[in-house]
Amino acid sequence: MRRMTFSVKPLLTGEKTVLRPFTADDADTMWEIIGDPEVVHFTFPANGELTLERLRSWYGSRSEQPDRLDLAVTDRTTGELVGEVVLFEWDPDSRSCTFRTLVGPRGRGRGLGTEATSLIVGHGFSHLGLHRIQLEVYGDNHRARRVYEKVGFVVEGVRREAMTRDGEWIDEVLMAVLDREWAALSSTAR
Repeated sequence: MRRMTFSVKPLLTGEKTVLRPFTADDADTMWEIIGDPEVVHFTFPANGELTLERLRSWYGSRSEQPDRLDLAVTDRTTGELVGEVVLFEWDPDSRSCTFRTLVGPRGRGRGLGTEATSLIVGHGFSHLGLHRIQLEVYGDNHRARRVYEKVGFVVEGVRREAMTRDGEWIDEVLMAVLDREWAALSSTAR
């Protein structure tokens, strides 16, 4: 079997979004998005080592990473950067990886996150030959869970009270979608 890598950074176009490779110039907007109160609430605050310069270096180097796929989520109409989607923790032997996303305030409530998730998951299965894509989401992140369920992710388990936030215990929900589930879902959507 041919060994795939995430070296090729595609341009994926949907009806509402375009997913494109990151550049260092995206750091300023991503800095704002990462600092958004809702993003902080559902991802926890960045540690004190995160600076704008480090973010420029990070986003400037995403296109060079062969073991992960980081793509900028942009509004197709305006070109505005509204978030990111990432396939990472790639396991070539099991043809699996982990997915994560974040969408800033200007990208919410318009279906951009759902379409971006669908685009990258579809790319993972149809072009990268993945068998399984998994994720973890906090139990109280109802908006994200709805998006993941719409795209085909199913709950596999819950790590009960795995984290604390503001003195409250938070569950971590484990979800995944398999290539055959994606294929079945995609064929009924046509």
